[in-house]
Amino acid sequence: MQKSYTVIIEKEDAMYTALCIELDIASQGSTIIEAKENLKEAIELFFETADPLEIEQRTAKEQYISTLEVAIG
Repeated sequence: MQKSYTVIIEKEDAMYTALCIELDIASQGSTIIEAKENLKEAIELFFETADPLEIEQRTAKEQYISTLEVAIG
């Protein structure tokens, strides 16, 4: 079974940090591609080893992604 997750990638100094917001799992890499691949591996490992209750708790949250306009100056 395949499932899509939302990933936020940020550059931090010489590394890229990738965060899966739905599961609160993060990883990093020296390139964007490497950070995404490492995060994919971390998520797969989580599903292989996590307690079913933890999986349920992490995946049951409602999350929303939106934009916000803010007056500056």
